[in-house]
Amino acid sequence: MDYLKTVAPTQILSERGANLVVINLGSANVRVGLAMDEKPFNVPNCIARYMTQTGKPTVVDQMLNTQVTTNQHVDRERAYNTAASLLKIPFLDESSSSGSASRKMGRIDGFNQASTTKKDAVFTWTDVYEDEHISLASSETSSDKGEESASKAVPDVTDSKDTSESKRKYRKTMFGEEALTISPKEPYCLYHPIRRGHFNVSPHYSAQRVCEDLTAILDWILLEKLHITHRERNSFHAVIVVPETFDTREIKEMLTIVLGELHFNSAVVHQEGLSAVFGNGLSTACIVNIGAQTSTVVCVEDGVSLPNTEKILPFGGEDICRCLLWIQRHNQKWPQIHTDVLAKPIDMLMLNQLKESYCEIRAGELETVATVHSYEEGMSAVPHKTNLTSLNVPPMGLFYPNLLVPEVFPQAPRQWFQDHENMLEDTWNMDFGGGGNMGLPMWDSFAFSPSKPKKEEKIGLAEAITSSILSAGRIDLRRKLFSSIQLIGGGGLTKGLVSAVEERVLHAIPPTEAIDTVQVLPSRTEPPFVTWKGGAILGILDFGREAWIERPQWMENGINIGGLKKYKDSYHLQGQAMYFINP
Repeated sequence: MDYLKTVAPTQILSERGANLVVINLGSANVRVGLAMDEKPFNVPNCIARYMTQTGKPTVVDQMLNTQVTTNQHVDRERAYNTAASLLKIPFLDESSSSGSASRKMGRIDGFNQASTTKKDAVFTWTDVYEDEHISLASSETSSDKGEESASKAVPDVTDSKDTSESKRKYRKTMFGEEALTISPKEPYCLYHPIRRGHFNVSPHYSAQRVCEDLTAILDWILLEKLHITHRERNSFHAVIVVPETFDTREIKEMLTIVLGELHFNSAVVHQEGLSAVFGNGLSTACIVNIGAQTSTVVCVEDGVSLPNTEKILPFGGEDICRCLLWIQRHNQKWPQIHTDVLAKPIDMLMLNQLKESYCEIRAGELETVATVHSYEEGMSAVPHKTNLTSLNVPPMGLFYPNLLVPEVFPQAPRQWFQDHENMLEDTWNMDFGGGGNMGLPMWDSFAFSPSKPKKEEKIGLAEAITSSILSAGRIDLRRKLFSSIQLIGGGGLTKGLVSAVEERVLHAIPPTEAIDTVQVLPSRTEPPFVTWKGGAILGILDFGREAWIERPQWMENGINIGGLKKYKDSYHLQGQAMYFINP
C-alpha cells in the first residue's frame, strides 16, 4: 500500500496495463487496445468473406426491409415540420417548392460559402487480390488448371527468381474499413455480427456464424493491430466492455469467445454506463451514449448502475446519415447519382463524413457547399460539388425519432431466445408471437419475460433522459443527475447538441418537480472512447480481481447459480448472482 501511495499514475498504467487488453463492442465499431495506450484501435465490426458460389447477395443485410411505409412517411414529414418550426426554417413543402430552378439543381455560386467547403477524404475500392507464390515445378504439373484460373483472374506476374512465380488470387477474408469498401461486383459477402446493439442472429445468419465472425474479427485485430500472437495470449487478460443492450446470453457468448477461442488467461465484464463514469473521473452521472445504431441512457450513483433508469433507443448516427440523404433528395439538392447505403456500404462512409463535417444543431437556415462523391462499381470516385441544405434538421431526429426510419430486421430463430442455462428465466412461458410474424423491428416480435427488461423505447432523447433520471428516486439524487449529464459515443460530437439537450430536457421536466437546473458536463476524454478508457481504468485499479473469470473455470464449469462471484454493474448478471465452482 505504501508503494501505491508514492507511485505515479503513469507508472501504474505502464506496469498493470501492459498485459491488459480492453475490448469495447459498439453497435457498429469495436474498440480494442492495451490498457496503457492513450487510444484504442477503432475498427468497423464487420467481415467480408469470399464467395465461391455466384448469385448470392454481396451484403448479407440486403434482406433488411428499408422501404418507408405511407404512415412512416407522413410521420416523418410531420416531425420535419415540427423541427423546422423550432429551428425557424421553412417547412418541408415550402423549402422544396420555393426558390428558383437553379437553386433546385443545387446551385453552388450563392451564399458566399465556396470558401467554407471542406475537403473530405475520398474513399477508394479495396484491392481484393493477393499474391500467391508457387514453385514452377508444381505449376507445370497443373498447367491446365493454372491457365484456366489465370484467365479468370489478373494475369500472372513473374518474379525475378527462376524457381518460383507469383500469381494473384482473391483474398479469403477482409475486415474493417477494407470490408466496407469492396466493390459490389466482387464475389464477397459482407457480414455484420452485431446490429442495433444485439447479435445479428437471423434465419440467414446463424448464431454459430455470428460467433465465428466475431472471433475472426477480434483475432485479426489482436494479430494485425496489437501484434499479440496466439502463443502470447495466455499471458494477457481481457476487460470486456459490453453495451447495455446485451442480454445474459450474449454476454456469456462473448466470454466464451474471449476465453475459449481467443485463449485469454482471464476476463471480466463491465457495462458501458459504469465504464463511462470511470472514464471521465466521476462517481455519479446520467450517461447518454449515442452510438451508430443505438442510443442508451442509464444513471450511475456512486459507481453503481441503477437498472430501473436504463433506456434503450433504437436509433443512432447511421439513421441521421440516412435522414440527411432523404432531406437532400426531397429538396432536389442531391446529385443525380446512385447512392445506396445498403448495397454499397462505402456510401454510408461518405454520408457519415458529410454528417460529421456539416451537420449541427442551431437555429436559422443552414446551407453549405460540399463535395459529394459517386462510387460506381469498379470505377474511381467522381466528385460532384453541390449545395446541401437544412443541415440542422437531421440531428434533430435524436429528439424527434419519427424523422429517423430504422431498418426492419427479419425474425431470429426461436431457439436463440431460449437460454437453458438461465434457471431464473421462464422460457417455457415465453410468447414467441407466432412463426409468421415477420418484418418487425429487431426483437419486437417477441414478448420477453419480466427478467429481461431490455426493451427498446420509441421516444426522443430528451424524454428518455428525463424519464431515466426521474426513475432514480430521491429528489437530491435527481437534482445531482440533472446537473451531471454526460454525452458520449460518436453522436456526442455533434455541434450544438449540448445546448439542445440542456434546453429540451429542462422543458421536458414536469412542473411538479422542484428542479430548475440542467447541465451537460464536458467530457475529459474523446466521447467515442470514454467507455473504452473507463474499462481500462477499471481493469487497472481492480487489484483484488474477485470478479475475474479464469479460463479453466469458464471452460470446465461454465455458469452456475450461487452467491459468490457476481458482476455488480450488470443487471442481468447481478440478478442471477453467478459464481464459478472450482474443481
